[in-house]
Amino acid sequence: MSTGKINVSVENIFPLIKKFLYSDHEIFLRELISNATDATLKLKHLTNIGEADVTYGNPQIEVKVNKENNTLHIIDQGIGMSKEEVEKYINQVAFSGAEEFLEKYKDTAKDSGIIGHFGLGFYSAFMVADKVEIITKSYKEETAAHWICEGTTDFSLTDADKTDRGTEIILHINEENKEFLEEHRLTELLVKYNKFMPVPIKFGTKEKTLPKAEDAPEDEAPKTVSVDNIINNPTPAWTKQPNDLEEEDYKNFYRELYPMQFEEPLFHIHLNVDYPFNLTGILYFPKLSNDMNMQKDKIQLYQNQVFVTDNVEGIVPEFLTMLKGVIDSPDIPLNVSRSYLQADGAVKKISSYITRKVADKLKSLFNNNREDFEQKWNDIKVVIEYGMLTEDKFFDKAQKFALYPTVDNTYHTFEELEEKIKENQTDKDGKLIILYAANQEQQHSYIETAKGKGYEVLLLDSPIAAHLIQKLETSKENISFVRVDSDHIDNLIKKEENTTSKLSEEEQEKLKTEIETVVPKEKYSVQLEALDSDAAPLIITQPEFMRRMKEMQQTGGGGFMGMGNMPEMYNLVVNTNHELMGNILTKTKEEQEALIKQALDLAKLSQNLLKGEELTNFVKRSFTMIK
Repeated sequence: MSTGKINVSVENIFPLIKKFLYSDHEIFLRELISNATDATLKLKHLTNIGEADVTYGNPQIEVKVNKENNTLHIIDQGIGMSKEEVEKYINQVAFSGAEEFLEKYKDTAKDSGIIGHFGLGFYSAFMVADKVEIITKSYKEETAAHWICEGTTDFSLTDADKTDRGTEIILHINEENKEFLEEHRLTELLVKYNKFMPVPIKFGTKEKTLPKAEDAPEDEAPKTVSVDNIINNPTPAWTKQPNDLEEEDYKNFYRELYPMQFEEPLFHIHLNVDYPFNLTGILYFPKLSNDMNMQKDKIQLYQNQVFVTDNVEGIVPEFLTMLKGVIDSPDIPLNVSRSYLQADGAVKKISSYITRKVADKLKSLFNNNREDFEQKWNDIKVVIEYGMLTEDKFFDKAQKFALYPTVDNTYHTFEELEEKIKENQTDKDGKLIILYAANQEQQHSYIETAKGKGYEVLLLDSPIAAHLIQKLETSKENISFVRVDSDHIDNLIKKEENTTSKLSEEEQEKLKTEIETVVPKEKYSVQLEALDSDAAPLIITQPEFMRRMKEMQQTGGGGFMGMGNMPEMYNLVVNTNHELMGNILTKTKEEQEALIKQALDLAKLSQNLLKGEELTNFVKRSFTMIK
């Protein structure tokens, strides 16, 4: 028997581990199983290259609980350790055995799946245990070793009677962490962190029903047997080549990732690159609503099939965090607890690659089946529009597949739209005016007026439409987006023709005075316009600039500070050529007021602004006027 002190560079590493190194105690199981996986994969590699004269077989990792002794056991059939290796890799905490192994076999171990990067992972056991034991036998040694430590820098190291190769870690769980002796809690952690580990993980047994023999009587009860409960899938879809997978395989894997998700994904993107970095994964486009805040943190990040986090910010471009799926890369730099990313050049390259891969996939889907792509547009547009807004390279690529739907359910790329409307919707100054609506029902009358002129009206109803419009206007020459209800149609696309007012200047001035006595000045700016005689007598519009800035600030930045809380202001356009305006001037004060209020309420009604008491009064007044 030997005893000694663990060689660490601080006076006592255990308070450091418990307080700073690992903030989340539950990850101890992830770390220990990851180490067991490392040990198993190392043995596999050594047998493959002929350096280990043993039979690899079909090893598995086993997790066992002994509630009577308050112990948790993690057992592997991997490479094992000799006494000397225990001294080196366990007692000299600052030294990483996995990293030394990778350095020694770097030319042959590149694709072996060995995780590395664990360093202090074993010592996370002391977050939940008062005492930790290691019973281990190296594949090349006759004698096994037994290491014991009770959470101080003192340890004992003796021979053990273990006869089979591999390592057993025994954790004597402390009083505060008894939850980790409960089957349901351990199952939860194993599924969360180790669901796709590359070595089978056994946790207890389960009953399996055997198929009936063909000649068995119908009333014979089915037979069951007890089998190992393997909690993980060692060969998940993302570890395979795309050519080896069918569409149904991708759908089945989606169900495996999200068992409570009942809707099928719209399509998938298989990531598979080994230079200049190693990255695999599968991303799924689910059906998305316009609520961007509820969709994030559905992509799972793995490191050689070990779950790390579902917060992939920094690796996946922000606009793609609304997708679902898996990304796995050993090249993503992580801190010692592997819970947070460290920003560096490799991460930026990975992010750029994912952006490019997604753009290429979308372009391919658009080119190969445009009709299907158009049908899915409303379910995916929020991701694409957000990407165009936040990633310049994606914005450039998206010009080939981003769609602009019209109120008539037709879809155009920007180039197609430009070609279609340039003749009819270019104003007198040579600027292309792109009309759009945000709500087809609320802006119906304005849409119909524009269509009556032969104009095309887009339907841009996503929450970031105002931001995207602003970007499009600054990135393209001589275009302007104008919401269809922001002014009378003749003012939205100004042509050379000018309509003459039927009212004299004196009559116009008198009319404006009468209207301003009835209309609230703090809410409406009265503007007299000589419009077509068949246009509405009063039209309520909201200036494009003011409304857009307010929308942009309300959805996060882009507007002027404080504008999002400003009261609503509208233009009240008075059509001086409408017959009603001339009639008002001939009425008594009381009649004038009633007619102006009625016309104003009708204009409000067309903008969905007539509510509450005002709506009640409008209905009463209408019945009085038609008696």
